Amino acid sequence: MTEDEIKKLLQRADKTASGPAPARVNLSAIRRRANRRRLVNIVLPACAAAVLMVAFSIWCLTLRTAQTERDRIASLESQVRQLNARAEVAMNLIQDMLEQEKRRQRLDELEARLASIPDPIEEIQRQVDKTAFILVYQADRMYRELNQTDSAIENYNRVIELFPENRWAKVARQRLSEIEKKKSDKTDSKGDLTWKPQNVLFSCLSRPF
Repeated sequence: MTEDEIKKLLQRADKTASGPAPARVNLSAIRRRANRRRLVNIVLPACAAAVLMVAFSIWCLTLRTAQTERDRIASLESQVRQLNARAEVAMNLIQDMLEQEKRRQRLDELEARLASIPDPIEEIQRQVDKTAFILVYQADRMYRELNQTDSAIENYNRVIELFPENRWAKVARQRLSEIEKKKSDKTDSKGDLTWKPQNVLFSCLSRPF
């Protein structure tokens, strides 16, 4: 294709082509889009800031709640320690009181037992009286019933030697005096005696040693 043909073809195309269509501009739509952009540009940072504030508030509240819980736990632990210390003091006091009560009861028991034990001095005196009486009684029988004057005199002297302050020593001296008097009177009759062994026995048994 030659150059002239190309020019002719282009001219023919220009003639057949219609003119450019007039452009229509919608100003309200443009304004709306601009307003939306401004709104988005304003609201989006505000929303982001609000979200951050809420998140920060929740975080602070969580920290405050956690700190409050820790404080309450620490306070409860302190109260528990104080109660344990008081309970320990109370238990020690109760234990001391129980020990004192046990010691008091033991002391009361010992005092009651001691009170039930007879006086050793009185008991010894009773035993001395009993022994001296038995010796005198045996001597009386030897002299009165068995005709054993020497053995009777020996028992009377034993009573006087062993228990010089006892009342039966006085009786033994009286018996020896009567025996000596009998010998001095040179009589063998025992009916002249002023005492009888059985009477002495009954009189002694009628009163405590």
